[in-house]
Amino acid sequence: MSRHRIVRGMDYNDEYDGYDDVYGHSVDDDCVSPTDQQWLYDRARGQQSMSAFISKNKNIEEEAEAEDDDDEAYQKARRDSESFQMPELDEMEQAKLSSCVDEVRSVVGDAVSERRIVETSMRFDYNIQQILDEILNDETNKKEKEKELEKRPQKLKITAPKTALITTTPKPTPTKITLAAQKDARRGFDIASPKAPASPVVSGRNTPVDGGDEATRSSAINASFKISKDQAQRNAQQLYSLERSTQKSHIHMIVIGHVDAGKSTLMGHLLYDTGNVSQRVMHKHEQESKKLGKQSFMYAWVLDETGEERARGITMDVGQSRIETATKIVTLLDAPGHKDFIPNMISGATQADVALLVVDATRGEFESGFELGGQTREHAILVRSLGVNQLGVVINKLDTVGWSEERFQEIVHKLKAFLKQAGFKESDVSFTPCSGLTGENLTKRAQEPALKSWYSGSHLLDVIEHFKVPERAIDRPLRMSVSDIYKGTGSGFCISGRIETGVLCLNDKVLVGASREQAQVKALTMDELTQTSVFAGDQISVTLAGVDINNITVGCIICDPQLPIPVTTRFQCRIIVFNVKVPITMGYPVLLHHQSLIEPAVVCKLTASIHKSTGEVVKKKPRCLGNNSCALVEVETSRPICIERYSDFKELGRVMLRVAGVTIAAGMVTKIR
Repeated sequence: MSRHRIVRGMDYNDEYDGYDDVYGHSVDDDCVSPTDQQWLYDRARGQQSMSAFISKNKNIEEEAEAEDDDDEAYQKARRDSESFQMPELDEMEQAKLSSCVDEVRSVVGDAVSERRIVETSMRFDYNIQQILDEILNDETNKKEKEKELEKRPQKLKITAPKTALITTTPKPTPTKITLAAQKDARRGFDIASPKAPASPVVSGRNTPVDGGDEATRSSAINASFKISKDQAQRNAQQLYSLERSTQKSHIHMIVIGHVDAGKSTLMGHLLYDTGNVSQRVMHKHEQESKKLGKQSFMYAWVLDETGEERARGITMDVGQSRIETATKIVTLLDAPGHKDFIPNMISGATQADVALLVVDATRGEFESGFELGGQTREHAILVRSLGVNQLGVVINKLDTVGWSEERFQEIVHKLKAFLKQAGFKESDVSFTPCSGLTGENLTKRAQEPALKSWYSGSHLLDVIEHFKVPERAIDRPLRMSVSDIYKGTGSGFCISGRIETGVLCLNDKVLVGASREQAQVKALTMDELTQTSVFAGDQISVTLAGVDINNITVGCIICDPQLPIPVTTRFQCRIIVFNVKVPITMGYPVLLHHQSLIEPAVVCKLTASIHKSTGEVVKKKPRCLGNNSCALVEVETSRPICIERYSDFKELGRVMLRVAGVTIAAGMVTKIR
């Protein structure tokens, strides 16, 4: 027991003498204990400091509570939408209310709370027109008030303390400046003159010049970009007559129609019959298509070159080829017929001068393409909206119905009425029966007895021969729309596209896109042949130098440095609305198609509803636009784009509006903001 300590009478001070790391004791005597008074909160001491602060700063401005009000309004609207319960009504009243709420919701969207719609519906006894008027008027008034509040300048009140020092600014003493000193002072920069933008070749990028009128902007741009004397004083008409007077006229023809109408087969057989495809290549296509069990696709493979297009049996991108007639050189553009690839079709249609509309004469096939939702109707409206006036209708696969004259006349009767309504003149539309697979009536007059007995008109090649060549705007400033960008074999990179107006020569300096970056033309190629100059209407490839490839996108415009294209994010256009499921209202999001450009945009203002034929204003500031209506609207894009007024440049003044894969409107630009 001796080893045990007697703890009852133990003196702990003697026991732990010399031990430093005992629990409950501080390691360092100089360390401040957490129980020290300076770390404890003293209410009296805090009140004294607060009272001293208030006594020194008596003129304290209260903060604005506008944001709090907005938050409270948002929270209230949210509570109304989430926690609102429908009132208890009988079955008839409940059905009326539900129908009314759905109808109103389809127009106004989710911007208005459920409580608001229900209360307004019951107040106006389920009258849709009165309910929409009430809700839309309130929303419009709210937006106007918000705009007024934003426009008001916010006054900043600054209260100076009472014991402010009064300082006086001494008067500047006049100094004598000699003439030499003045020259030295003005050598670096002039304070009164605006800063000119740096040269884009040096800086790598040049911002568009904003502010001032058009003349001021043009002069500022001309001052910053230098071009050669030859480019500035060039006579375009004289150059055109010198180089192209002995050549055949050139047109671009797009082939459109519903999917599986036989467009690629028709054009492939036409190319083979005119000698543009060798017999060896056709034999190769025939053997390969037999292996896949698709022997009827052998002619389509002339234009459908990619593996995916051949495997799926449909055209996906615009195929391009060339045929030559007695008086013309025709560039064929084979457009895809599937609705998923309509953006590619629009890009091809912007390059076309004339069009061939191919329809399938088979029972049921023509009806499916021509009825609502088919691409026969949509393609015809699109090419007319994009400025194509001449149309050749090819009634294909007539051999499947035994070359029936009744079937031919039935299709002609339906299409004539529709095309006249779409805006085509009867004198500019022709109808030709043929068969793309057998080659009947393509390059020779009808040989089939069943067809020859009732048809004695022109064959397809003769129809193409009689297309009129549109006038080319060669005297206008240069405008070229970019449809593709790729890396060339040499230095620099290449862009391909169509010269809309003007003339372009080797070593010319041009402005690129909305950034207005300057570049120099190093090479010109058309139909794989090197050129020294190209003109309006030509489909070309250009090698550029002095510009970054990342600053060029598909859809941008190459323009003349002396007369550059306007750059904007907002413009007014006159549109015709097609079939829309939901009426177009202010703030309606769309996809804007301009040449090869596809840009997200918003219909930001409905200016007026106008009459289709006379152009008179029917109603100012309409709330919405329905089917088959014509209106003036303002469209705003997310990024700056290059665009022209229709009255100045018809080729660059047309736009298309699409939503969810459907074309809802087409129009022309009237004003640029």
